[in-house]
Amino acid sequence: MTSQVSSQAEQADGSVVGEQRKPGGTKDVRRLDRVIIRFAGDSGDGMQLTGDRFTSETASFGNDLSTLPNFPAEIRAPAGTLPGVSSFQLHFADHDILTPGDAPNVLVAMNPAALKANIGDLPRGAEIIVNTDEFTKRALQKVGYDASPLEDGSLDGYGLHPVPLTTLTVEALKEFDLSRKEAERSKNMFALGLLSWMYHRPTEGTEKFLRSKFAKKPEIMAANIAAFRAGWNFGETTEDFAVSYEVAPAAKAFPVGTYRNISGNLALSYGLISASRQADLPLFLGSYPITPASDILHELSKHKNFGVRTFQAEDEIAGIGAALGAAFGGSLAVTTTSGPGIALKSETIGLAVSLELPLLVVDIQRGGPSTGLPTKTEQADLLQAMYGRNGEAPVPVIAPRTPADCFDAALEAARIALTYRTPVMLLSDGYLANGSEPWRIPELDELPDLRVRFASGPNHTLADGTEVFWPYKRDPRTLARPWAVPGTPGLEHRIGGIEKQDGTGNISYDPANHDFMVRTRQAKIDGIEVPDIEVDDPHGARTLVLGWGSTYGPITAAVRRLRGAGDAIAQAHLRHLNPFPRNLGAVLARYDKVVVPEMNLGQLATLIRAKYLVDAHSYTQVNGMPFKAEQLATALKEAIDD
Repeated sequence: MTSQVSSQAEQADGSVVGEQRKPGGTKDVRRLDRVIIRFAGDSGDGMQLTGDRFTSETASFGNDLSTLPNFPAEIRAPAGTLPGVSSFQLHFADHDILTPGDAPNVLVAMNPAALKANIGDLPRGAEIIVNTDEFTKRALQKVGYDASPLEDGSLDGYGLHPVPLTTLTVEALKEFDLSRKEAERSKNMFALGLLSWMYHRPTEGTEKFLRSKFAKKPEIMAANIAAFRAGWNFGETTEDFAVSYEVAPAAKAFPVGTYRNISGNLALSYGLISASRQADLPLFLGSYPITPASDILHELSKHKNFGVRTFQAEDEIAGIGAALGAAFGGSLAVTTTSGPGIALKSETIGLAVSLELPLLVVDIQRGGPSTGLPTKTEQADLLQAMYGRNGEAPVPVIAPRTPADCFDAALEAARIALTYRTPVMLLSDGYLANGSEPWRIPELDELPDLRVRFASGPNHTLADGTEVFWPYKRDPRTLARPWAVPGTPGLEHRIGGIEKQDGTGNISYDPANHDFMVRTRQAKIDGIEVPDIEVDDPHGARTLVLGWGSTYGPITAAVRRLRGAGDAIAQAHLRHLNPFPRNLGAVLARYDKVVVPEMNLGQLATLIRAKYLVDAHSYTQVNGMPFKAEQLATALKEAIDD
């Protein structure tokens, strides 16, 4: 019988490690509770694919996970330069986690630019795997290295693993009829194989993926699989990697159910399809491609079997115009874009407010103003969503909190739009859109019933007893007007952007009527039924941290850290931003101090101050990246102690 000796060690990030040393030359296996890995290289090195495949295998293994893809803004930035670095960070654990992690435990750097762009984020003691083949004199000079960091001692505080990834990949593929350049393209699969060995990731899914992706190019398919296996075997046989690591499945982190890994844009797409099925309406998307919203158009275009129609318009205005026309025709209508597109769509959103038709306007926020930072995240469109239209044009605004929550947010946006006959703004952002996490696939009976009743006949009786159809006669509870599908006999009515007469819908320039219609449209939005905000306050805190949208993960992680250190702090998170939950004012009044972290210059804090006369304290960041939990914990600790 073989004996094993176990010991305990402490990681640089604080996670506990269990180590199994096996006699007979077998490599050690250490047990970790969590790991943060970042793959980095040129935008042509396949880092996003590598990270995505590692994530998929990690999800199938049963770990909780959170990811942060980080793209260059340019479609093809100059190779080997700092602006051209593409990275993918994955945090996976044997317990419930909320963020992609503050600092990587492992960096895979495919070239000097990737190392220089990311070394500042690594804690001492982190492991660095570098592709030494790319550390040429010219490549080093291109990013400002006077000497190779692999040789000058600057990396002595890290666990450095110099690996000639390119050479090893080419050598592994020498039996294939490929040019050297073609063989070098598979070095990301070699790296993936090595990391898969290091962290005991499943391999079957990746090989199946490669067979499917390159089914029409059998030589390329075989080469990529061979490179992947070679990377695994290299980890198994080389002396440089004496230890591999295990991160057990997060068996206690999830309720019972069937799970899959999902990104925010994919979850939102599935939510829109589910909403259309639950409403028994065809789904129509009128859209124009824009980063980071384009994936929704790509995904929905695959699902014609669910009655989905996608229209890639010539511009943003045409996209929303077509969507509003589809809403008039009886579809669940959607338009997707990012901040600059919302600016172009604003006139038609105002028209939808006037027409009082259901329309979902999905804004995947990114850094601005103007074109700004197309591939970076921000939360700076809140005030635009609230007020970015001429006249008094109130629109409900909701925001998902995590990638998986984008599914539920889409259903909620559809509920409000269909029930209250109004356009609805859904504010996601690049962090949620591209990030991913486990998602429990809901049962059908868990989804809301969103079926609507179209107008089918007269709804008003005139003084002389004549029965007529009034397109602006309202439901007394919701103030929604009837939805009359064109072509329904006897329900002909006028639409357009000029002010309507109450009830009849006829054109009206009467001042009193306009005042009444403006106030009625506002009252309809104010009266939307939304759940009360829930407060997490187990210790009777005096300070409340209030967030919205994608700040949920970093805020919650920061709150956990503070409570673990013995501090009392309360947390609440908004999904509904217009109207606010009815109990929000009472909640805010219970606390001495309210802190609002946002990836903007304090837009929610401005709204809170104006509506509730609460001295909300802003904590803001606009660097294109999500908050780090440690950063927020420090700021919140200062607020508690102040």
